[in-house]
Amino acid sequence: MIKDRDTGMTQQGKKNRTTKAPRLILAATHSGSGKTMLTMGLLAAWKRQGLPLAAFKCGPDYIDPMFHSRVLGIPTRNLDGYFTDADTTRALFARSAAPEDGLSLIEGVMGYFDGAGLHTMQASACELAETLDAPVVLIIDAAGMSLSAAAVLKGFLDFRAPSHIAGVIFNRMSQSVYEAVRPQVEAMGVCACGYVPKLKNMELPSRHLGLVTPQELEDLRAYTDRLADQLTQTVDLDALSALARGAAPVTWSEPELPHLSKELRISVARDEAFCFLYEDNLEYLRGIGASLRFFSPLHDTALPEHTDVLLFPGGYPELYAQALAENESMKKAVYEALEAGCYVLAECGGFMYLTKTLEDLDGHAYPMVGWINAKAKATEKLQRFGYIELTPEPVLAGGTSIRGHEFHYFDTDDNGVGFLAKKPFRAVSWQCMHASGRELIGFPHLYYYSNPAFIYERLEHFPGVRHARQDAL
Repeated sequence: MIKDRDTGMTQQGKKNRTTKAPRLILAATHSGSGKTMLTMGLLAAWKRQGLPLAAFKCGPDYIDPMFHSRVLGIPTRNLDGYFTDADTTRALFARSAAPEDGLSLIEGVMGYFDGAGLHTMQASACELAETLDAPVVLIIDAAGMSLSAAAVLKGFLDFRAPSHIAGVIFNRMSQSVYEAVRPQVEAMGVCACGYVPKLKNMELPSRHLGLVTPQELEDLRAYTDRLADQLTQTVDLDALSALARGAAPVTWSEPELPHLSKELRISVARDEAFCFLYEDNLEYLRGIGASLRFFSPLHDTALPEHTDVLLFPGGYPELYAQALAENESMKKAVYEALEAGCYVLAECGGFMYLTKTLEDLDGHAYPMVGWINAKAKATEKLQRFGYIELTPEPVLAGGTSIRGHEFHYFDTDDNGVGFLAKKPFRAVSWQCMHASGRELIGFPHLYYYSNPAFIYERLEHFPGVRHARQDAL
């Protein structure tokens, strides 16, 4: 059997499929141009019309998809050219795309051409447009510009061919300037899809890791309603829909997954403190045969019954450190489950929850689970930011790597030495992860489809604990 590059997935027996799913990538010239705001507003406006919708985020971001999901009431997925090869990316899109009478809106990442490295477009919105053969609407922040906004568009059109840029929306532009610039845009063969004037009190609040999470905003519904009202007036929704419907069919083959030889029940931490979850990671776990249940380290007092595997994702545990510390019964339940042999997957904030102590943003230290003999505390700058590839350390015969990323302002005095993390396109590496036959704990966020054999192998060879600890739990 032939294996796909970088994924380990077999090609034998794969069948090509095709979808005509209408789709549109909303990209921008740079971060802060208004991508998330416009994505939310467009989704809300089309939802009012009863249009079947799906939303995606280009890149490894967790928080933007939460806002999409809050608007639509359904999960939002990530699409990332560093994590997955082109065919897998197309498959992940197609399986969750809106039907042919709907529309899938994909929010870009950073600037349109910005990718995993300073000199590459890998994992950029531009690469994703190529992979999905998707039309792109470019957002240009036109504050302080008039005709120069058209020159910016011209530069993006000419930088790379084909650019896939089919339309443009000008943010922070007045109607009079838009009407003056519009003929210049149309002369370039690009659809002028509208403008958004300067909006007062419409900035989404942010903190050290980016935007706040949507559950922290009491008036989010009113916010999206105001956005939808505005965009309905100044953005051509029909023109955007027409561009999406004009996208060529997408052909893909469904990735083949290994299947566990035993039943495993995975209990996933999911609440305000632990909310950085890739929906496709959860689908992967279901796909290999695991059953998932969810629990809250903040609000619950016990784990789901017969837990075999614990999954603690990242999030903002530092914001809830006191409440997590005061939930003694949950901390005790987690420790006893691990002591009895339960497998644990923990990433970033989940790792910090398993340490001895965690400092909040005011420097107050609170006792956590204590499984890892380390202290977690805030640092003054971003730590080990960006994409990484993780390889077992020392490299064992047959050992496989997996891709992920790190993004955190916290650190500990023992991050583990089980893996070597390497940054792409740079000669930078470091040791990380507490790893054994029953644990994989550390700061990296993993993307399971980057190597579908990786998590499967660890769970398949895990001996299981249910009978050994039936009385303990």
